[in-house]
Amino acid sequence: QLQLVESGGGLVQPGGSLRLSCAASGFTLEDYAIGWFRQAPGKEREGVSCISNLGGITDYADSVKGRFTISRDNAKNTVYLQMNNIQPEDTALYYCAARSGWYCSLTSGQYDYWGQGIQVTVSS
Repeated sequence: QLQLVESGGGLVQPGGSLRLSCAASGFTLEDYAIGWFRQAPGKEREGVSCISNLGGITDYADSVKGRFTISRDNAKNTVYLQMNNIQPEDTALYYCAARSGWYCSLTSGQYDYWGQGIQVTVSS
């Protein structure tokens, strides 16, 4: 059974950092591109970042470029999202998602498998 589980969220002050993890089980992670998405209350889900199956290609939403870094360790079946200089507008439920193949996309409809999501709240 293919499963994605996010961890590492929580409450952080503006300017702080968090590292989200997406642990995969039930499939070989290196066969899948992974995306991180987020959804704030009253807003549509948006693509934050994605990484190709072997990690050679990454993409970021303009709103997080220079602050967030995506990486993956296929040996550990885990993808990470390092979030630095976090701002209140980053408050959202964060999801990781998987799509078969190498292609990395920030479009949620391109993904087949989703985690349950984890909350990130930025507040002083």
